[in-house]
Amino acid sequence: MPSTSENPSAAPVVPRTGSKPSRGVRLVTPIPGPKARMIVDADSQWIMTSTKTSPVAAASASGVWVDDVDGNRILDFTSGVGVVNTGHCHPDIVRAVQKQAGELMHFAGTDFYYENQVRLAERLSKLTPGTYAKKVFFTNRGTESVEAGLKLARWNRQRPITIGLLGAFHGRSMGALTMTASKPTQRARFQPFAGGGHHIPAPNCFRCPYKLEYPSCDLYCAKILKELYFETSIPPDDVAAFIAEPVMGEGGYVVPPPGWHKTMKSICDEHGILFIDDEVQAGFGRTGKWFAIEHHGVVPDIVTVAKALGSGLPIGAIIARKDLDYPHPGAHSNTFGGNLVAVAGALATLDVLEREKLIENARVQGEHLMQRLRELQQKYEEIGDVRGLGLMVATEFVDGGPAKHPNVTLRERVVEESYKRGLLLLPCGKSSIRYIPPLVIQREEVDEGVEILDAAIAAARRRG
Repeated sequence: MPSTSENPSAAPVVPRTGSKPSRGVRLVTPIPGPKARMIVDADSQWIMTSTKTSPVAAASASGVWVDDVDGNRILDFTSGVGVVNTGHCHPDIVRAVQKQAGELMHFAGTDFYYENQVRLAERLSKLTPGTYAKKVFFTNRGTESVEAGLKLARWNRQRPITIGLLGAFHGRSMGALTMTASKPTQRARFQPFAGGGHHIPAPNCFRCPYKLEYPSCDLYCAKILKELYFETSIPPDDVAAFIAEPVMGEGGYVVPPPGWHKTMKSICDEHGILFIDDEVQAGFGRTGKWFAIEHHGVVPDIVTVAKALGSGLPIGAIIARKDLDYPHPGAHSNTFGGNLVAVAGALATLDVLEREKLIENARVQGEHLMQRLRELQQKYEEIGDVRGLGLMVATEFVDGGPAKHPNVTLRERVVEESYKRGLLLLPCGKSSIRYIPPLVIQREEVDEGVEILDAAIAAARRRG
């Protein structure tokens, strides 16, 4: 829609006809409009400071489209931070949630038995990598899933240390925050943490911390754990677990080089260290496979999930080897884990992902999105890198010089110019933007989003 992309206050685009919700960005007011500005002002008065990035106040949504309180229709390339992989308000999921809410919403949490919890646990056990017997523990969010995974590892190994990656994000509660090392602001003034957390540099071929190049580096970024850290500062027999995202999320959508995960898993197995795969953002089809770790050919010991499992309802889980289960009740539990309404939404979510072949669509549309973004990379020297898997994609903005200095200012301006034109984006890393539309997105919607992004980059560059 060139007119809308080039001019954020242009006349509204005429919606497409048909039985489906009308498509195409529609701007009837500037963003934020008058109603949205009132909500933003009230939010700042009554709600604690959090992580809001754009002054968009949503009223309703369907598929990849969000209607704000002022009547603007916005193209969503955020999926609610990777939550609504099945698209906003998928009717099958809405019906399943409504039905369960009318029958039973809560009954003493984890103290009694529920058929749907068993059904969901069985399906998750069969979907996650590994043919060994598994057990599931339900949580309410990704942070809690990480907490549960860390506790399970520490209880089993009776060792005090967990190793993670610099740049990783695993949550903000005190245990998960021990392993989060994405931004200083997430850790500042909260120490001491739960303890036992160690970090090593993440594998990032665009910004290799060792100034090496793949593949001549021989995966030094993995082997250094054994060759240096285990020989100096981290006794391997004191390590309970290693935790990593298969694609780094908040830290910049960094995809490790081929063989890195296998090398790390081999080192862990050699020393009896449990491998925790944090799929909270990358799981449930986002990368073109059920779980992103499948791209790397590794079978983890513990998988943490949340976000897209509930399509908007708060539910998470850990899926672990059965032999890691606690031998007696009470070591770990919660009140709302496996809430029945959320479980109904999760079961319907898995059905939709399978029936509508959304995981394959993520692969196909992701390839097209990467191609279009690489075209922009040829056009703009400030796009230093395009990377990702499936519909988990990012561009990293740089100053255009050979040193590839992060261009944070330009990234922020591009996000702003995009939402003003009707495209909703989220930042990640130091100077990157992530593109994570719902997996129901179609080619024409990908193209519309990239056209708006193109206009937004051009406008951001003109600002200086």
